[in-house]
Amino acid sequence: MMDRHALIAGAGIGGLTAAVALHRRGWRVTVCERATAVSAVGAGIVLAPNALRALATLDLGPAMATGQPLSGTAGLRRPDGRWLTRSDTGSLTERYGLPARAVHRGFLVETLTSALPSDAIRTGTAATGTTRDGDTPVLHTTTGDLRADVVIAADGIRSALRRQLFPSHPGPRHAGEAGWRAVVPGDGLDIRQASETWGRGERFGIVPLADGRIYLYATARSRPGTRPTDHRAELLRRFGAWHDPIPTLLERLGRIDPAAVLHHDLDELAVPLPQFHHGRVALLGDAAHAMTPNLGQGGCQAIEDAVVLAHLLDTTPDTPRALAAYSAARLDRTTAISRRSRRAGQLAALTNPLATALRDLALRTAPPSLALRAMDELYAWQPPTA
Repeated sequence: MMDRHALIAGAGIGGLTAAVALHRRGWRVTVCERATAVSAVGAGIVLAPNALRALATLDLGPAMATGQPLSGTAGLRRPDGRWLTRSDTGSLTERYGLPARAVHRGFLVETLTSALPSDAIRTGTAATGTTRDGDTPVLHTTTGDLRADVVIAADGIRSALRRQLFPSHPGPRHAGEAGWRAVVPGDGLDIRQASETWGRGERFGIVPLADGRIYLYATARSRPGTRPTDHRAELLRRFGAWHDPIPTLLERLGRIDPAAVLHHDLDELAVPLPQFHHGRVALLGDAAHAMTPNLGQGGCQAIEDAVVLAHLLDTTPDTPRALAAYSAARLDRTTAISRRSRRAGQLAALTNPLATALRDLALRTAPPSLALRAMDELYAWQPPTA
């Protein structure tokens, strides 16, 4: 068999999934990671049915099935605890065939890494650019130049390769909010349902992880670069008087390392790229279509990207044609989901009292079946089959 080699810039979820998908198909893969170690740092990620189907094609279904799936009811609440929307996760499972699972990002990264050869990942190797040597793409890195059949740019929202390949693209834009993420112990708490609470310009999310811990996230309107001096104190100030169990969960932040409370500006690629490839270079995940987290689909779409790209590279003999087919398969879907996520964020971030009251009324009176059907665009996706 011809030795086919893929260079992947970035060892995040998208890059590692692409590496595993290609490795499973007989490709030699080299993942170049800027950090000195593949990091298991992070918070939670909800693997929706579309992402779980994609991972199952890589024989990772059993690993993802460990622990408890999300169960009970899920939905949106007001700060006083009253529900705005509720849905039975059993109905979601029946409709889409799989229950969503929430796991720690570190678990997912470790699972993907363990599915690769020990020499597949080069740490301390940042991608700086790409050129061509005839028909061969060359990846320039801080430790030297590398050549392969294809280069995959999975180097995140600040992608150096995207900036080079699409120099006229405006790049990331601040979405007007900042976010916090943390994982706290769940011992002694009977939290089985995921929920998100909407206030005026502020949100708080609670997601029980499959391993028994609780993933917390919060957002608030913010200017770029604004950083509280004490994240726990800021979260208590903003959300400490909201409904149970939010105050209890915030108190548990005192039981974890303060550095494990993550804070970041919410940025996105608001202007879509014209395509997700250039010659023999493909972009995926945040490098291609970084979106706001309002639908929980950023990581899921990166996983979809990786599986589709690997399938097309394996089944299309001509690499440029395969990458053009990848762009065609992924651009419209990710653009639509990104726009939908942006609209959801704008609705959640309303601050005007009248506007928020009308928003809450509309959510409360909407038929549950409407919200369920609205998930079809996200969750009903099926991975390609060989």
